[in-house]
Amino acid sequence: MKRRDWMRWGAAWLAASGTGLGIAQPTSPLVEVWKDPQCGCCNDWMRHLEANGFRVQAFDSGNVGMRQRLGMPQALGSCHTARVGGYVVEGHVPAADIQRLLRERPAALGLSVPRMPVGSPGMDGPEYGNRRDPYDVLLVQRDGSTRVYASYHQMQSAAPAATADRWAEGEVRRIDTAARKITLRHGDIPDLDMPPMTMVFQVRDPALLQGLQPGARVRFRAQKADGAYIVTDIKAAP
Repeated sequence: MKRRDWMRWGAAWLAASGTGLGIAQPTSPLVEVWKDPQCGCCNDWMRHLEANGFRVQAFDSGNVGMRQRLGMPQALGSCHTARVGGYVVEGHVPAADIQRLLRERPAALGLSVPRMPVGSPGMDGPEYGNRRDPYDVLLVQRDGSTRVYASYHQMQSAAPAATADRWAEGEVRRIDTAARKITLRHGDIPDLDMPPMTMVFQVRDPALLQGLQPGARVRFRAQKADGAYIVTDIKAAP
């Protein structure tokens, strides 16, 4: 085969294999996310990832179970658990820190932003009134120990609403009587240290759902047990 024919054959092979200069494109990292389907802040966090070059695949159940399976300590838990590039990502971790994790490839389990700090990605919408609470992104080792991987120590610009009798207020968005669940768009929940968001709760007693309709304003109390958020009392708001 002549040299010119070899060059043509080689160029064709490179083009077909996608390894030619300027042809191959890096694949965006895939983030698998386990969450509740009605959790608005989880959906906002996934949109934040997509806006920063990640592909996202969502599973609308199994957050607590997957956290346990992947080895993330429950004390570092949040409202969603994710997996990317062999690492676990728990909670509202900024995309920039996940990108750094995938570049540096430390010997670790992954990253966590415990709970749901206001001002973190997905918890920074207009409904929070430009509030920014300080929080740390933690690098979690496989033995459960942690160190600070990144710090976000913005000052809080809006004070949380005062609650005189430990009741939270909200609006009913959805009721699932069969599953004993209620979706509430709520304000601060002082007993859970939970900021305003839309959240799915279990109910302690299905009788609590009787008479409630989507759109109704309510007052309620809630607690956390075995990784689940449970409404223990609820009534119509005055």
